[in-house]
Order: sequence, then C-alpha cells, then structure tokens
Amino acid sequence: MNRKEYNIAVKEYANRLYGFAIKYLRNEADASDIVQDVFEKLWKNRKKVEFEKCKSWLFTCAHNAMVNLVKKNNRLYYVEDYHDTNTGVAADNSFENKEIIEKSLALLPPIQKSVLLLRDLEGYNYKEIGEILHLTEAQVKVYLFRARKKIKKQLKDLTVLI
Repeated sequence: MNRKEYNIAVKEYANRLYGFAIKYLRNEADASDIVQDVFEKLWKNRKKVEFEKCKSWLFTCAHNAMVNLVKKNNRLYYVEDYHDTNTGVAADNSFENKEIIEKSLALLPPIQKSVLLLRDLEGYNYKEIGEILHLTEAQVKVYLFRARKKIKKQLKDLTVLI
C-alpha cells in the first residue's frame, strides 16, 4: 500500500470505523483513540497490507482493539455504582428505549456484539463480516441469530417488568 492508497483508506473508512467503535464502546474519546490507533497500525504495516484488503484489516484490528480495551477496563473497574449514572428522569421515551437497547448490547459477548453491529449498523454482508472477524459465513449467521435472540429476550423481559 502506498501513501495515496493509505489516504484513500483514511477518507473512506474513518467515519465508518468511528461509528462502529462508538456503538461498541459508547465512549467518544475511546472510539477516537481506537480509530487513531488502527490507522497508525495500518501505516506501520502498509507494506504488508494490500489496499484491496485494507477494509477488513481495519475492522478486524478495530474489533480486536475494542475487545482488549473492554477487557482491560473490566479488570480495572468493577462496574462502579451502575445506578448513579441513571439517576436522571428521562423526559422522552425514545431516550429510554435507546438506553435500554444500549444496555442490552452491552450484555452481549464481544463477538456477538461485533457481528450484530457490523451487520445491522454498518450494513456489511455475511461474507464481509466473516473476513473482518475471521469467521465463516455460517458462524456469522449463528452469532447474529444468537445475538438477536438474546436482545429480543432481554427486551421482552424488560417489558414484563415495566
């Protein structure tokens, strides 16, 4: 990959990577850091990465970095006062629904969360997701099915409580 191809990759994928990271991490600063780190790694490995495969390389690298960050944060923080962040009363049902969905996403295993976000948020097909996460198309379909099933069950359980 040359400098021109690298710049094209940055322009073409930076916003999509950021969107993927922000949905996964729910933290703008962490998402920006991940995107910056991923493009730094791409630059350092530009001679090894083919331009045609840089999209899957970038999303794979971002996925791995986000999983590592979440693991690191889980070791450092034991979900301190979860309820303190939710003391405000929501004035809008859409805000409450968004919050409920984000909490449901947070409970998914990392691989299921990534597959769900790549498919439903980013719009990738099964083959592309498989390339990004190093899975077969069948595995992608299974993880997606399981993730959607868990989200549906969690949302159903919440409606019973309300």
